[in-house]
Amino acid sequence: MSAVAVERPSWGRFPRQAAARVLALHWRGEPLPAAAPMLPRGCGSSYGDTCLNEGGTLLDTARLDRLMAFDRTSGVVRCEAGVTLEQLLDVIVPAGWFLPVTPGTRRVTVGGALANDVHGKNHHRAGSFGAHVRALGLARSDGSHRECSLDSHPELFAATVGGLGLTGLVTWAEFGLRRIESSFLDVETIRFHGVDEFLELSRESAERFEHAVAWVDATSRGRAFARGLFMRANHAQQGGLAPRARERRLSIPFDFPAFALSRVPVQAFNTLHFRAARTGATRDHLEPFFYPLDAIGHWNRMYGRRGFVQHQCVVPMAPARDAVNALLRAITATGEASFLSVLKVFGDRPSPGMLSFPRPGVTLALDFPMRGARTLALLERLDAIVMDAGGAIYPAKDARMSRETFRRSFPRLQEFVPHVDAAFSSSFWRRVHG
Repeated sequence: MSAVAVERPSWGRFPRQAAARVLALHWRGEPLPAAAPMLPRGCGSSYGDTCLNEGGTLLDTARLDRLMAFDRTSGVVRCEAGVTLEQLLDVIVPAGWFLPVTPGTRRVTVGGALANDVHGKNHHRAGSFGAHVRALGLARSDGSHRECSLDSHPELFAATVGGLGLTGLVTWAEFGLRRIESSFLDVETIRFHGVDEFLELSRESAERFEHAVAWVDATSRGRAFARGLFMRANHAQQGGLAPRARERRLSIPFDFPAFALSRVPVQAFNTLHFRAARTGATRDHLEPFFYPLDAIGHWNRMYGRRGFVQHQCVVPMAPARDAVNALLRAITATGEASFLSVLKVFGDRPSPGMLSFPRPGVTLALDFPMRGARTLALLERLDAIVMDAGGAIYPAKDARMSRETFRRSFPRLQEFVPHVDAAFSSSFWRRVHG
């Protein structure tokens, strides 16, 4: 094995500098190098620095991409950690199966989905990805290779699910799939006006719809404040099992200038999007519903050369109405603009992960162009609102939360720390824990 020194930015491209040695792995049984601090890296789709290891070694898992077993009758799959969700979907969808939980992009490895315990639009029913993992293989720096599950090394299993790649190298994972009859969804889109209407739609949809998510206009004020579009869907019974939609893929060839995502153009775009959206019932391929941004190559260039930061939080259900309104008002008061603003409800199905982010409540995700001190000041204000409500911030989307915010977000942190492999670390971990 040989390492090459390169820069590997995160998807948000902030922080900018992330020089590390990259070591490509080829076989799940090969010994780990003596190259501390090291960190596994898949697609690098995390928005902040959980996938960065400044001055250390990144273990590139791209070649750990073998499908080890797929039971087409029971829907149980075992694959290496470098398999991407996109690769997996190409195999399982034609066979009548879908991922039990999927994030908003297919360009995530199974190892990354597990390390961040990703969630999807069906959390109110299915929980997080980790709730469906039956077993995993873990390589540790002491030379051991362990099979972990709820029955075998259960504490290490719980630390690894959502463990941000810090407990060792996940080499493979086994998990259950969801049976589908077609690769299409029956989708209903509804306009709402305010957080109260969103919460009522979420309550009314929970029993009848498997998937639910909302876009909220984070620039709206006055009578239009907190307006948005609520999308709910069930898997269709007809339509065929094509793994991919027949859509032309676009790509952004250059970084947008800074003014492109200032408040005035974003506010105009949001108004147009709200008014022109197609409402009512439709039948669509699963791709545009689950992975809308995957249709746009290099969409992170929209935010300009300085990149962007995302703030994703969850607040408990009891204070959710007031907390979400406070978050949105804090944004409109500053003049900052976010057009990729996602609102949804998490259910109460627990994850086995000690550092799992999803928990019962309402989650709000917001993207902001990085504009320096004023952007960071807004994010600090948003953190304070979330902490006051007893909520949490999502590490996979973070690039700047404080140690205190991290500690308060994850009450099982001290239980997790003893399971961290001493040879593994990340820029994020050193920032929030030392």
